[in-house]
Amino acid sequence: MAIQHEDAFETELCEHLAAHGWEYSANADGYDRGRALFPADVFAWLETTQPEQLEKLVKPGASETSRDLGRKQILDRIAAAQGNDTMNGGGTLNVLKSSVGVLNAKFSLFQARPATSLNTTTVERFAANRLRVMRQVTYSTKHANRIDLVLFVNGIPVSTIELKTDLTQNLAAGLKQYAQDRKPEGEPLLTFGRGALVHFVVTNEEVHMTTKLDGPNTRFLPFNRGKNNGAGNAALPGTSPTAYFWEEILERGTWLDLIGRFLHYRFTEKTDPIDGKKTYDKALRFPRYHQWRAVSKLERAVLAEGPGHNYLIQHSAGSGKTDSIAWAAHRMAQLHDAGGHKVFDGVIVVSDRQVLDGQLQRAVEQLETTAGVFEPITRGGDASKSKQLAEALLAGKQIIGVTLQTFPHALDTIEKNTGLAGRNYAVIADEAHSSQSGEAAASLKQVLTAGALDSGDDTVDAEDVLADVMARKVGIGRISFLAFTATPKGKTVELFGRADEAGVKQAFDLYSMKQAIEEGFILDVLKNYLPYDLAFTLAHKDSATGVDVEVDTAKAGSEVMRWVRLHPTNIAQKVAVIVEHFRTNVRSELGGRAKAMVVTGSRKEAVRYKLAIDAYLKEHKLDGQLGALVAFSGSVVDEASGPDEFTEASLNPGLKGRSLEAAFGGDEFQVMIVANKFQTGFDQPLLVGMYVDKKLSGITAVQTLSRLNRVIPGKENTYVIDFVNDPAEILAAFQVYYEEAELTEPSDPNIIHDMLGKLRSMNIIDPHDVDAVVNAWLTKTRHNALYSHIKASRDVFWDRWNAAVDASDDLDKARLEEFRGTVFAFVRAYDFLSQIMDYGDTDIEKWAIFLRVYRRVIERHDADPAAVNTDEIVLTHYRLRRLDAQNLGLTSGSAGELSGITAAGSAQPREAKYGLLQDVIDKINTLFAGTDVDEVNGVSAAETILRHVVDNPKIQAEAMANTPIDFETSPTIVAELEDVMYASAAGHSNAMKALLQKSDFRSIVNVLVAMGLYEKTRDEAERAAAAG
Repeated sequence: MAIQHEDAFETELCEHLAAHGWEYSANADGYDRGRALFPADVFAWLETTQPEQLEKLVKPGASETSRDLGRKQILDRIAAAQGNDTMNGGGTLNVLKSSVGVLNAKFSLFQARPATSLNTTTVERFAANRLRVMRQVTYSTKHANRIDLVLFVNGIPVSTIELKTDLTQNLAAGLKQYAQDRKPEGEPLLTFGRGALVHFVVTNEEVHMTTKLDGPNTRFLPFNRGKNNGAGNAALPGTSPTAYFWEEILERGTWLDLIGRFLHYRFTEKTDPIDGKKTYDKALRFPRYHQWRAVSKLERAVLAEGPGHNYLIQHSAGSGKTDSIAWAAHRMAQLHDAGGHKVFDGVIVVSDRQVLDGQLQRAVEQLETTAGVFEPITRGGDASKSKQLAEALLAGKQIIGVTLQTFPHALDTIEKNTGLAGRNYAVIADEAHSSQSGEAAASLKQVLTAGALDSGDDTVDAEDVLADVMARKVGIGRISFLAFTATPKGKTVELFGRADEAGVKQAFDLYSMKQAIEEGFILDVLKNYLPYDLAFTLAHKDSATGVDVEVDTAKAGSEVMRWVRLHPTNIAQKVAVIVEHFRTNVRSELGGRAKAMVVTGSRKEAVRYKLAIDAYLKEHKLDGQLGALVAFSGSVVDEASGPDEFTEASLNPGLKGRSLEAAFGGDEFQVMIVANKFQTGFDQPLLVGMYVDKKLSGITAVQTLSRLNRVIPGKENTYVIDFVNDPAEILAAFQVYYEEAELTEPSDPNIIHDMLGKLRSMNIIDPHDVDAVVNAWLTKTRHNALYSHIKASRDVFWDRWNAAVDASDDLDKARLEEFRGTVFAFVRAYDFLSQIMDYGDTDIEKWAIFLRVYRRVIERHDADPAAVNTDEIVLTHYRLRRLDAQNLGLTSGSAGELSGITAAGSAQPREAKYGLLQDVIDKINTLFAGTDVDEVNGVSAAETILRHVVDNPKIQAEAMANTPIDFETSPTIVAELEDVMYASAAGHSNAMKALLQKSDFRSIVNVLVAMGLYEKTRDEAERAAAAG
């Protein structure tokens, strides 16, 4: 036998198993092809574990003919039960996990690993399970085809394996063999449900699997460990890269646990969108390698560490998080320590997906023989849910499903209900599908601490809530948090990540976006990315007085840009691009069923887009061919579009009682326009196109564009048309999560001491007031006693502020603004840093309590003294220019970085800077005076420069650390501006070349300052820091 041939590979694998607890059959002698059973092991198992039941049919002392008849009855009943419908308790898996009745006897055919060793009978039965590997199995009664290996448990086949050595054949040969030569029709061993549970193709380099053979429609999934955070398998010393399969996965205990603790059926109801007919899709869930690895690692870590620890599982979209969460929840609920005590009294799963509740419940019911293990708390009002929660927790329900909105109430119940004292819990958060926006987010924010939410964003997600729980130190030592996320924020990595040998915090388990793309579970949405460039020119004159008005220049710039975005010309031109691009490029995908999403920057924009698209379709007689839906929260007043309020219901008359998701899933609607809805956690595989008219960055960019990455048969292309964002910024956002999100710059806990020193040095807050407020707070003294001591320090601040204003003392005003900023920064920083650092200083804790209340009485409550009247602004020139389509090219080894809190961010908040509105417009329009660049292209280039400069980390650091004057005169700004312009030159070659030739970078800085550079940069830096 040549060492490079398949036989040698087969022999090595089988001999390894034979040496590690498996029975080994070198050939198929004794295999029953008709029943697909190995009778000798069936009866060996029954004789060892259930002799009294076996004797009812195979009676001792009876004739051999009678005993053979009894054996035949048992084998026939097992085979018949395997052939019954899986939805009605039949099939191989159900036979293994339940029991088979034969006349007056009942037989269990498998023993899963018991949760404890207290029951010696189950411990002995588990040890008695018979595992067998059989070579070269002629499996059919119709032909002589052979399968390389068949694996049995107690005589019942659970797996088939085709081996291919890469020295003579390859993976494709094995996949082709199963698809073409291993047809399941009429073959008990190969029929889904009835036969083996899982089929593997194993080569030296890769392992692939399927649970359902279906001829040419068979879908094999990779079962690989990964290589360099991508597809494939890394090398193993002295053996094949796939040796983990037989050494690790086929290890006796692991293989029995896979069958007993992981495998389950999933039945998904499907409704045909045309005729409404309902069918069930039947699937058998076998974990992919990373799913098994993550759950097994969690189990080992929790047993070693006990309750009260955190685990970050960074698994990309396409990783199968629903199944992973179901398996993790079941394992955590069943986990017992060495003394036989449950590690957790309950498991709380946080997710807003109704489908997760259903799938989780069905999975747990199959994995667990006890009824009523899972209790979903997802219906009814808040009061009703809180009552259900308390009842479920007190009743000791093993797994409880809650929404993000309900979760804080669950924590309050655990913390305050005396009946739950001493109980331990595991909390599993499904980040990707747990977020709130609009009124729901506002309501949720009311119960969260400020430290968790200072981003200014109008959405709240699971990571925000978990950060809040950590800030409040709820359940310390009693609650373990398991956070499942594809795109962890910086604060999440810092709170839940684990430091490697170099001190870099990272995920507990990783399945990267790179691996998901390379394995074909999601699509690379950046391959067809088409940016558009907007250029415009404005004019203004106050028509009533003929005199230009004075405005806050930074605010004016923002208001003017907002006005441009809502301008009918702007929206109309983009609508034409969207509709025609969809018709030309997207509509024909997926057999004409492809869909698209339009992402807008505000609810008012969403309303105007919907009206404009409807008008365009009607004007071009396309309204019967393409339908649009719009999604936003609440109601919108837009007098320019109509006298009545706009709501989802009023703008979507075609819903007919259906949800937006359900309606969009049918064939009636092809485009959905969204404003802060459906940008995360929305799974619609038919989405092929996305039209972006909203500034995106960081995690928001990744989550939004990733709505396109879901895989469906026939879906090979995705299209992104971006009217707003810079391609380089989008690529940078994705690079952070392409491989592994790491916290390369951890937070500096010492900034708390620096900020506290700064606050004390101002002599505004009396330390005696701090002590008095803390005492009143902790002893729950009357409100007025607390307020009197807050008021004293408040009055000192405002007296000094008013004096500075009266004396026009800009220096003292600047110091007071810095004091106010430091107060807010201290609260944010302490709420976060105290979760990862025990300061051991009650004085710091006292100041934190005091400042959390005090900041409210020194907030600025300015009216809008210079609201910008855009009624008299005129759009004189407009051009929407298509740039070159790009494959943005995600690459390994160029990941971005996440950073912790390293600076207080308490530089002087900006005072409104006033100037003439016409000056703002003139500077935008005349930046390129003296060049041959026309004003349209000039404005376009100026906007591009401003966007790049605002996002530059060095410039952000300068803005956060300096006053406006120091910032504007900093040499760093000029140096970085030059680099930005050279990097941006490709997109605006003529305009950029003209400016670079002039080399007057200081003048360019002055123009950018007039466009709001300082304010916009600080806003972006604070937003990025809050988002993590």
